[in-house]
Amino acid sequence: MPSFKGEFEHSVDNKGRVAFPAKLRKAVSPSANEQFTILRGMEPCLYLYPGDEWEKVEEKLSRISSFSKRGRTVKRNFLRYAEDLTLDKQNRIPIPSHLKEFAGIDGTAIFLGNGEMIEIWSPEKLEEIDSNLSMDDYEDMFEQVMGDEDFGED
Repeated sequence: MPSFKGEFEHSVDNKGRVAFPAKLRKAVSPSANEQFTILRGMEPCLYLYPGDEWEKVEEKLSRISSFSKRGRTVKRNFLRYAEDLTLDKQNRIPIPSHLKEFAGIDGTAIFLGNGEMIEIWSPEKLEEIDSNLSMDDYEDMFEQVMGDEDFGED
């Protein structure tokens, strides 16, 4: 399983292509076959999944009932903006224009490793999100997500 980590900033050309960071490329499993799925994120960013990790997402989605309104709505709004893509010979990712517009990505894109996937942000949107998160709020979230409130204390 890949573990994407780190932050990388790259220019976006006038055709919407951006270099895929070499350090992230090294973490892509060979079973992904240089295939990716890109879609809207939950914040104003994009999610980029390698093909093998996207298969796991699709498996989870397949277990959601299409007979419930909630299930249909979640699947519809998650998948409607998803697009499959492949790295070109220069290891660039073509970001579709409607997704660039959603995320506010113009001349620069920031890639953030996020475990099994990669987030792609505009510098401005990422700065806005970061500036609205206090260290105290982050510490509270970290403790809740990681489980035990004594996490890391001796």
